[in-house]
Amino acid sequence: MPGKKPLVIVTRKLPEAVETRMRELFDARLNLSDAPMTPAQLAEAMAKADVLVPTVTDRIDARLIEKAGANLKLIANFGTGVDNIDVRAATDKGITVTNTPGVLTEDTADMTMALILAVPRRLVEGVKALEEDRFKGWSPTWMLGHRLQGKRLGIVGMGRIGQAVARRARAFGLGIHYHNRKPVHPDIEQELEATYWDSLDQMLARMDIVSVNCPHTPATYHLLSARRLKLMKPSAYIVNTARGEVIDETCLAQMLEKGQLSGAGLDVFENEPAVNPKLLKAHNVVLLPHMGSATVEGRIDMGEKVIVNIRSFVDGHAPPDRVIPAML
Repeated sequence: MPGKKPLVIVTRKLPEAVETRMRELFDARLNLSDAPMTPAQLAEAMAKADVLVPTVTDRIDARLIEKAGANLKLIANFGTGVDNIDVRAATDKGITVTNTPGVLTEDTADMTMALILAVPRRLVEGVKALEEDRFKGWSPTWMLGHRLQGKRLGIVGMGRIGQAVARRARAFGLGIHYHNRKPVHPDIEQELEATYWDSLDQMLARMDIVSVNCPHTPATYHLLSARRLKLMKPSAYIVNTARGEVIDETCLAQMLEKGQLSGAGLDVFENEPAVNPKLLKAHNVVLLPHMGSATVEGRIDMGEKVIVNIRSFVDGHAPPDRVIPAML
């Protein structure tokens, strides 16, 4: 694409600073309305773009990739997860895929810790009690929650975000346990005083709180299946700021309704933006609308990563955040 600015089509509205810089560097077509593109609009964009900048709401499947125009050589995803893109199909067609790793770590870990605090201490229930005028004064036995200090936290997925959650949780006196495809470096394990479990089943059965921090891949779909959820103690809590598809949401909702789990904090859902009606009605659940990474700083950092990936690719260099099927 030398000699002219590449045509870059952006599927959603991005922070103003990011959009302005894209317009300066590329022939950038922006989505000023922020309405998600329909499959037909995505197909049209992919037919003429040199670079597509999608987000998690855009499903770039094999069918769309097959119909992509000859000029489309880069899909620069605005997001860390790439479960919205058929990376293998893109690679087979000669299209490079990039993402924005690392920039959301601290923001997502902050939100995870907020949910770990909010659910056992019944923060949202307390807010509702005030809003509904049910607070009649302090009582020794009203709105009792559970202390975090001394409890065991089991982290499913000890990558960047999992480790950031562990560092925060240690400050609250939680014991750190984790399940991962392989143990982390011994120095990290020692720093976090973390216990590794190669058996997810064994870890789940022993934890007071479980935090899901692994990506959604074919291997992690319903990783916390109905069978595994039922291994957890009735007194346990579960928090998910990763992807909704990692948990069998129907089973989770049923267990919460029956008191087979003490509570849940969920920022993601299996069929977003739809939420299981049982979860919406549950008193022991804190629900958030996928806002774990939603900070001004994080979104700008994501945009800057996208720009670096596009610029590197256009200049003939390997983009720093290329995603290949073997990584998934």
